Amino acid sequence: MSYVCSQCGVAHEDLPVWACRAPDLWATASEQEREQDFRLSDDFCSFRDEHYFIRCVLQIPITDSETEVFEFGVWSTLSAENFRRYYDTFDDTDQSKLGPMFGWFANRLGGYPDTLSLACDVLPQDNRKRPLIRFHEADHPLVLQQQEGVTLREAIDYLHARGAL
Repeated sequence: MSYVCSQCGVAHEDLPVWACRAPDLWATASEQEREQDFRLSDDFCSFRDEHYFIRCVLQIPITDSETEVFEFGVWSTLSAENFRRYYDTFDDTDQSKLGPMFGWFANRLGGYPDTLSLACDVLPQDNRKRPLIRFHEADHPLVLQQQEGVTLREAIDYLHARGAL
C-alpha cells in the first residue's frame, strides 16, 4: 500500500502511525500548568512528580493483510516505581526483562467511546523499541479490535477521517 502523507508530502509504503504528542492530562492543561507542573520529552512525562507516563505503541492486527499492522503512538501511566525502573533501563537493549507493568491508558482516541483510563499492561521491548500496550479484558470497541483486528479498509478509513492520509 502506498500513500502520500498529508503532513510531510512524502510517499510512504506502510500505514502511518496515529500518534498522540502527550498524555491527555498534559494536552488538556493550560500553558502555565504545562510549564510549572509537567516535564515532557519524546518518551517520558511526569506531572508534579506524582503521575508518570511513558510513550507506547498500541498495535491493532490487520485481518486481511499479512504485513500491515495498524499502530497508534500512545501514552500509559506507570507507578512511580515502574517508571523509575523503565527510565533507568531506557538505554538497555534488553528491556523486555522488566516484564509486563500495569498502567492506565492515558489518551482519548477519536472515533471510539472514551478510551482514557482503560486498564492495560505495558510490555517493554528489546533493542530500544517503544513498549507495547496490551489491554485488559473489557467490553470496549478498542479492546475488542486489539483482540480481533480490523480490516485494512477500516484502518484506512480511520486515518482518512483524521486527516492522516
